[in-house]
Amino acid sequence: MQTTIKSPASFSGTGLHSGEKAVVTIRPAGAEHGIWFSRTDVTTGDRLIPARWEAVLRAPLCTRIQNNAGLEVSTVEHIMAALAGCGVHNALVEIDGPEVPILDGSAAPFVRGIMQRGLRTLPAPVRAFEVLRQVTVSDGEASATLAPADTLRIDFEIDFADRAIGRQSKSLVMNNGSFARELCDSRTFCRQSDVDAMRANGLALGGNAGENAVVFDGDRVLSPGGLRHRDEPVRHKMLDALGDLALAGAPLIGHYTGVRAGHSLTNTLLRELNR
Repeated sequence: MQTTIKSPASFSGTGLHSGEKAVVTIRPAGAEHGIWFSRTDVTTGDRLIPARWEAVLRAPLCTRIQNNAGLEVSTVEHIMAALAGCGVHNALVEIDGPEVPILDGSAAPFVRGIMQRGLRTLPAPVRAFEVLRQVTVSDGEASATLAPADTLRIDFEIDFADRAIGRQSKSLVMNNGSFARELCDSRTFCRQSDVDAMRANGLALGGNAGENAVVFDGDRVLSPGGLRHRDEPVRHKMLDALGDLALAGAPLIGHYTGVRAGHSLTNTLLRELNR
């Protein structure tokens, strides 16, 4: 049966890229509502934005969605992963700014908030999308694939020149709470050179190494406290992939394989799947 959160859960913080503060509240919604974002700071026009693949403005650093009126919300991937990983099918996500707060850089704060409120069963069956044929998209050395399977499975592989990251791979069947146990606390990561470049271009204004991102420099982990998992980077890439796949509009039954894939490529995969 479809589910929603039992009572509202609120979170506040700063956007990683914009540096703007925002409050996000996940509110219960009825059956067949799906996931929608609402810009509560906007007083005129259409302030509702659908959490769907066709609303995505593809970008390499985060997932950004936009409605037909041009209103946007960015960095939705972590909260979408939390909703999908906790089994929430219907919710209204209110936000009073243009970017979802980065919080600690993972989906764990969202997961804790959802689990503390609990879920309410709704009188409607879950509708899911079953992958019936293999679809692959690629961009240089990066690729993303969806293939038939009897449940959602995510495989991911990354390969970075920085020795502290290197080559990592992981595979998980995404049921029975595996997201909450294995992935949700893994933080976004970057290299120090990337941070310097983004800040020079007016990005990553809300980033703070050690608080909401893991920063690597060659063979060093610069963030105080080190890693939460030895393979935290690939786990975070899987977290991102789940959040981006949640924009399919319903739970997916299929096997996702990402090789150096990012937000834009996963969205390209969903677009190809829906052709």
